[in-house]
Order: sequence, then C-alpha cells, then structure tokens
Amino acid sequence: QSPLVESGGGLVQSGGSLTLSCTVGGIGLSHQGIGWFRQAPGKEREGVSCKSSLGEPSYKESVEGRFSISRHNWNNTVYLRLNSLKPEDTGVYYCALSEDSRPYYCSLWPATYTRWGQGTQVTVSS
Repeated sequence: QSPLVESGGGLVQSGGSLTLSCTVGGIGLSHQGIGWFRQAPGKEREGVSCKSSLGEPSYKESVEGRFSISRHNWNNTVYLRLNSLKPEDTGVYYCALSEDSRPYYCSLWPATYTRWGQGTQVTVSS
C-alpha cells in the first residue's frame, strides 16, 4: 500500500502555531474519511480531528476552536492547522485513512483507520 507522509511538525512555544501536512499516495484520498491523531509519551493514541469527503469536520473537545482540518482531494493532501498551542498538545501526530467512504461521516476512533503515516513530532514548550 502506498504511504501516507506527514510533515510540518516542530518545536514551538506555547501560544504558537503550526501547520501539519499529510500527503496520501497511491489512489489518493478518494472518498475515504481521513483523520489526525496524536500520541503523547506514555499515553494512548487519541483522535484529534477527522474529515469525511463531504461532511463537516469533527474535533476532539480540547482542540475545538484551536485546530482546523482541511482536505484537498485535487492534490491528495490533508492539512491540520494548530493554533494557540499548549504544552499538553505535545506528541507525535499521525494522519490515517479510513476504509469508510460514507460521505458525511468520520470517526475519531483509531481502530476504524487502516492506513497510517509514520508521524511527525510536535513539541510545545511552556
């Protein structure tokens, strides 16, 4: 299977911003749902945001209003804009592609995603 490749992570001060990118290889985004997840040291992977092909995006409550997801099928790229970053946002951020192609539904549950990128590190200093 063709890879998902994330980029854009880095070290930023509290209150700063980053934009993460995820390029989907192979057949690309198509109609599948796509999500962003993160994993902090010693913690389980958690869903941050997801976007179906036609529906509104979904966000983890703690990032609502600060993060913004956008998907661009024309270049098979998904972005996650991270604003007003906090130290608790620190972790490895992954994008993932779901097999679910329902146009108005996406899930923040990691188990529903079958293809994953290698991740990009986001570190927020206080």
